[in-house]
Amino acid sequence: MSNGFYKNRRLKSFLFLAVCLLVSTIPHIFQYKYFLFFTITISFLVACYGLNVISKNIKRSVSSQSNEKIISNDKLPALDILVAARDEENVIERLVERLFDLDYPINKLNIYIIDDGSSDKTPLILERLSKEFDKLKIITRSANAGGGKSGALNYALKFTHGEWLLILDADAQLKNDTLPRLFRFVYAGSWSAVQLRKSVINVSKNFLTTCQSMEMAMDAIFQYGRLSVAGVSELRGNGQLINKEVLLKCGSFNEDTVTDDLDLSLRLLLSKSKIGILWDPPVMEEAVENISALFSQRQRWAEGGLQRFFDYGEQLFSKKIELIQKFDLTFFFILQYALPIISLVDLILSIALTESPSYWPISITAFTLSGIAVWYGSSCKSEGPVLQNLNLMMMLVSLVYLSHWFLVIPWVTIKMSLFPKKILWKKTLHTGV
Repeated sequence: MSNGFYKNRRLKSFLFLAVCLLVSTIPHIFQYKYFLFFTITISFLVACYGLNVISKNIKRSVSSQSNEKIISNDKLPALDILVAARDEENVIERLVERLFDLDYPINKLNIYIIDDGSSDKTPLILERLSKEFDKLKIITRSANAGGGKSGALNYALKFTHGEWLLILDADAQLKNDTLPRLFRFVYAGSWSAVQLRKSVINVSKNFLTTCQSMEMAMDAIFQYGRLSVAGVSELRGNGQLINKEVLLKCGSFNEDTVTDDLDLSLRLLLSKSKIGILWDPPVMEEAVENISALFSQRQRWAEGGLQRFFDYGEQLFSKKIELIQKFDLTFFFILQYALPIISLVDLILSIALTESPSYWPISITAFTLSGIAVWYGSSCKSEGPVLQNLNLMMMLVSLVYLSHWFLVIPWVTIKMSLFPKKILWKKTLHTGV
């Protein structure tokens, strides 16, 4: 991607920031008499759509696959599992051993580990494992090959031969029967891609990992609901199954974004390729265990999330997608990216001018919807690690935790608007819990 494209992103980010600042300051400058009525009306509309999205999960049955037809081994497709690994000495051996324990015809399964310029013991471990597992394929890239995870996956694509690709992170853990159940779901729904629900394996490690587990449950509730209401859903990087032909038609993985999964999700939507959300079985992964790692990870997610809208915004408002999909994308874009900036600036101005905040009804509504999704997602029956003591206090704590987005989003938007940016892929450290 050209430097001009980067500048275009920077300009769009600046304009987005400017609009958010303008919206934040208008009520404090003009003090409209009926502004509170306006924000309450908007909050009511936000609540209606948000509750509609959440309510779609009521119809979701954890045992829905029990009535699906069992697929015989000879009808299962050829599958390639791809793992981009850089400095994963703590988890790579466990991953490989578990992948070869999965229930799937061995003649239809290929496992590719991309050693993406590791400087730790990962290459030595992989060399030893390749002697133990004949079907294990090691692909090596140099540390300066470029493109990050996307570059590693694109490089590996030319070695693959399967009809489907399963993308995993090095810390992923799957149940042994995941793959047959996954393809039963694929065939039942005619999906072009499927995202497994993400579940935190180290949920009880500390306060942060517990909150991240609740956050992932909330995300899955919104994901499933959005898919049911508007046909909009997103990939989450780890545990994403993609039809290879569909992926190639969409242009493979974008090496000019820091979140290849979010970028690909929009391109799949624009190409009218359906992404299914499978609640169970989940893909289990490690949550980060300290504040520094959390904010580093969230900044990358926020930046990638904004990049995709800046890159494909014009196409999203074309005739390529349905009206309800445009509404859904706009709704969640405002709540996820605009509201944190508007609310923070509104709060700062309120304190400085000793006035009441103007947008508090919308913020409270958004937090309430998040709380309902946290409660429902964390308490409903599911496979994988679950929270043991979900109560009102834990829900309130989770909402306080979620408020970190009201700092991350404004900070990332300012950086994207004001400072020249090179694409940097920062990996998450996996400890091997």
